[in-house]
Amino acid sequence: MAPIAVGDVIPEGTLAYFDEQDQLQSVTLHSLAAGKKVILFAVPGAFTPTCSMKHVPGFIEKADELKSKGVDEILCISVNDPFVMKAWAKTYPENKHVKFLADGSATYTKALGLELDLTEKGLGLRSRRFALLVEDLKVKAANVESGGEFTVSSAEDILKAL
Repeated sequence: MAPIAVGDVIPEGTLAYFDEQDQLQSVTLHSLAAGKKVILFAVPGAFTPTCSMKHVPGFIEKADELKSKGVDEILCISVNDPFVMKAWAKTYPENKHVKFLADGSATYTKALGLELDLTEKGLGLRSRRFALLVEDLKVKAANVESGGEFTVSSAEDILKAL
């Protein structure tokens, strides 16, 4: 499948997360993004170095600035189970705006055409690192990294697209 691109409508899909009452929930991407301006960014794995020290902190630090430019939701997706995503989210006590969503079986990641096979490194099927700017379900910017790079998908890069 071709990777999602500017002008495409994001596919529908269901992801999991824990709510404020520590209850496991499922949510559809269309329910989060329809009629809204949303940043959807993904990382190859929770707790991995670049993801944990650069990618996620950048979106947390720039969340107020992104919100001031009309962004309604900032969504972080990883091919991890919801328990891992909950534990990872708790390592960012300063976070007020980034939602951590689990794509445990990479179903949504595959629907986006952005899967990354890291089986040879013992990590299985993961997501490529990316950041999408989505307005009313349509992709306005698609910043997709090659391999393990972190050069085009930062919060700063998305700010430039706004």
